[in-house]
Amino acid sequence: MMRNLLAWSAAWVPLSGTALLSGRADAAERGMPQLNVPDFAPQLFWLAISFVVLYLLMALLGLPRIGKAIGARRDRVDGDLARAAQVKTEAEAVLAAYQKGLAEARAVAQATLKETSDRLAAQAAERQRELAQRLAQQIEAAEARIAAMKNEALAEVRGIALDVGRAVVEKLIGAAPDNERMAAAVDRTLAAPAGERAH
Repeated sequence: MMRNLLAWSAAWVPLSGTALLSGRADAAERGMPQLNVPDFAPQLFWLAISFVVLYLLMALLGLPRIGKAIGARRDRVDGDLARAAQVKTEAEAVLAAYQKGLAEARAVAQATLKETSDRLAAQAAERQRELAQRLAQQIEAAEARIAAMKNEALAEVRGIALDVGRAVVEKLIGAAPDNERMAAAVDRTLAAPAGERAH
């Protein structure tokens, strides 16, 4: 088809060149050829032939190629839209799975946190109970030690009081007092409340 078109164009160029050369000589005499009425018929004839040739070229060569390009572009756009819809659906599914996994992870984390806090609270309560028990035992032991030290101190005070009382009485009366009576007087004095001792 293309060869035929080129052959026809090659034949048409010399004809138009001949018309041009013959028209130059006459143009000088007649003025502008477009306004020369006797030349209208050949111009209209060549206009019609040119229009038909261009129409055939466009109808047979140009428009099918343009149609193919438009069809290919339409197919590509439709394919891209279909792929985009598929990717969007996949992305929504992935997002839904991600959100579900995130919710599950949060639930597991909260359960683990609650379990850990409960376990730590139980351990703290147990440690506090053990500490209270140890402190109670230490307080009892300290009270026992204090009581023992108090009794020991009172025993030492009794001995000192006996020695001092015996020395005072001996100095006052010049004779050694009776040990049993002196011990009974010291015991009565130590057994009396602190307010009565001062009297």
